[in-house]
Amino acid sequence: MTGEKDWLVGARLCPSSNCGERPVDSEISLLVIHNISLPPGQFGGGYIEQFFTNQLNADEHRYFAEIADMQVSSHLLIDRQGKVVQFVPLNQRAWHAGDSSFAGCANCNDYSIGIELEGTDTAPYSAKQYQSLVQVCRELMVIYPALTTERIVGHSDISPGRKTDPGPAFDWVQFFAMLANAESA
Repeated sequence: MTGEKDWLVGARLCPSSNCGERPVDSEISLLVIHNISLPPGQFGGGYIEQFFTNQLNADEHRYFAEIADMQVSSHLLIDRQGKVVQFVPLNQRAWHAGDSSFAGCANCNDYSIGIELEGTDTAPYSAKQYQSLVQVCRELMVIYPALTTERIVGHSDISPGRKTDPGPAFDWVQFFAMLANAESA
């Protein structure tokens, strides 16, 4: 469940300033699953946290020079070991979706929670990541009743043609089966 100021209990906190207030009357009603690896295709190293907190050293990798000045965030990150890191309070607007739309409603950041999986479109996600993702989604679905399985999507679903994550390596069938089993438990 959530703790003080909409932080998930059990998540390691790594606050990001890349966030803002949600519009008045916006209801959290969408979960967006992403993937990220920094440098691309590499895992570990703490670079994702540095990126989401504007501390990425542009000199450490040539790719970092391209992205170091970007101001982006996600609410949550689930690393390869299934550990959950939270950057933005759930009641605030993280900057994860960009130009996006779901069910005819634009600006998904306004009404969504973004969950990053440490990974790529093509590398299989770990069993621990799926387990943590299911647990987090169940908790969020209890807290925010407008979140339903039909409103859990990939970044590619809300930004088609622009984004591809979480990619073909993400097993939606397995994920939804695990989520259904967790609901009935």
